[in-house]
Amino acid sequence: MSHTFQVDLRGIVDLLSHHLYGSPRVYIRELMQNAVDAITARHEVEPGAPASIWFETPQVTGDGTLRVHDTGVGLTEAQVHELLATIGRSGKRDELGFSRAEFLGQFGIGLLSCFMVADEIRVQTRNGDHPTVYWTGFADGKYEVKTGETRAERGTTVTLVPRRDATDWLQPARVTDLARLFGSLLPFGVRVDGELITEKSWLGGTRPELMAFAEQTLGFTPFDVIELRVPEAGLTGVAYVLPIPANPAARSGHRVYLKRMLLAEGAEGLLPEWAFFARCVVDATGLRPTASREALYDDSLLESVREQLGDQLRGWLVSLAKRDPHRLHHFLDIHNLGVKTLALHDDEMLRLVDEWWPLETNMGRMPMKDFRERFGVVRYCATIDEFRQLAAVAAAADLAVINGGYIHDADLIERLPALDASILVDRLDPSDLTTRFDTLDPATELALRPFLATAQRSLDRLGCEVVMRSFDPIGLPALFLVDREATFQRQLRETREVVDDAWAGILAAFEKAEADSRPQLVLNHRNPLVRRVAALGHDQLIGLAVESLYGQALLLGHHPLRPADSALLNRSFLGLLEHAVPGEIS
Repeated sequence: MSHTFQVDLRGIVDLLSHHLYGSPRVYIRELMQNAVDAITARHEVEPGAPASIWFETPQVTGDGTLRVHDTGVGLTEAQVHELLATIGRSGKRDELGFSRAEFLGQFGIGLLSCFMVADEIRVQTRNGDHPTVYWTGFADGKYEVKTGETRAERGTTVTLVPRRDATDWLQPARVTDLARLFGSLLPFGVRVDGELITEKSWLGGTRPELMAFAEQTLGFTPFDVIELRVPEAGLTGVAYVLPIPANPAARSGHRVYLKRMLLAEGAEGLLPEWAFFARCVVDATGLRPTASREALYDDSLLESVREQLGDQLRGWLVSLAKRDPHRLHHFLDIHNLGVKTLALHDDEMLRLVDEWWPLETNMGRMPMKDFRERFGVVRYCATIDEFRQLAAVAAAADLAVINGGYIHDADLIERLPALDASILVDRLDPSDLTTRFDTLDPATELALRPFLATAQRSLDRLGCEVVMRSFDPIGLPALFLVDREATFQRQLRETREVVDDAWAGILAAFEKAEADSRPQLVLNHRNPLVRRVAALGHDQLIGLAVESLYGQALLLGHHPLRPADSALLNRSFLGLLEHAVPGEIS
């Protein structure tokens, strides 16, 4: 046996009017959308019919109610029963032609939003030569319908009787502000208590007018204005390039109008995620709103629009590089992260970054293109700390190196061969530098063996190898070098200590002897202090001095300090202080 669902009309009304919409303010938009669609429907058959909407606030009505009038098509008694009293039935049905793209909203659903501010809604409407219909709906789900004599004017009047806790939403100032916010760009007159609130549209405005709109409406002076157009979605508008850095992790919100009615001030998903440096103001006829009409429905058309708008922003960047390089540099200074993010996947943007984005190198700031033309191989350090440690040493050895430690820089450098297979890219391994250091002559090396043996004993427990080389700059006494293999082996050993036996056994197959992958403390024989330490002839002092040089090299290279390293720094400092301040206080 089948049964019919029992519907709690009060609950349905509460659900739609209090939970579908984000704020009571949308009731003004819904009233305007209904009026606009009614006027549009009438113009389908009467192109010369009057087109106007006007609000009368409690200041004019005198009884605390709000009235909104339109010169639209109106409704018959049958349509009132069909569209206003059937929950879930949309008012934009084929019998009115309202299912077509020219119409904005859904009359039946939209009217329910008024119950957020009203306990009672009265609709007086007349369609053609049909009698005037009077419909009264109540917040508890009940309604009444009656007809009267044909009145002179065609159209609809909606009257809201406010809830006790919502009278502020019907006050003149608030109604005026909301009507101007949502409907200021509508193509026909909208008035509130006689004041015209519709304005000249920003669509097709001159550049100064578009800049002024951004300053007045969005609150900033744009870096630039980019015209946008997607015919398949009926979309026109502009993208404003932000004059200050934007957070790439934040979702970009855009001002979106549908058929000249404001949909949302912060609509998401209109641009690709990488385009966080732009804010759009657009009007569209083909995009779909969500049920609450406060956001865009993410369908295949919106996806296509997103791609096409991304292409138009990309084209603006490429064009800017060609016609105004100085301004492009200014843009890159502000929004470098967005452009670099795009260049990770887009060859055109990679070419732009390659040619224009200045990178930090140990030979000064310069774009990648200039770097490789000057030095051939694009050699880079993968981290900022690695670059700080090796930049001066590499420069002294006539080795040009890029700091690839900033966000995306190393990845972009590695992508360069995608532009040109002849481009050579090489990540600098710290161990590569040792091949460029000068070895000592045999006599000096023989004389230093006792010192190196003592130094090695002091650092054996830290797993570090001590070597002596000659290199520039002379002012650098020691360099702590860890090659990629040593780093991998250290991480491997640390991981083995925290995983279960099965995984530890698997990882052991990749582990090499510690002696094959130990980091090196490279002492600089050209440095006067190092030569003085080597000539001390006092094992304890040598050990303390070498430990201090080890700690200083760690700090200079921004290496992480293990507990054993921190203890060594403390011990060597106090030990050297003991020797520097002999004797006891009596």
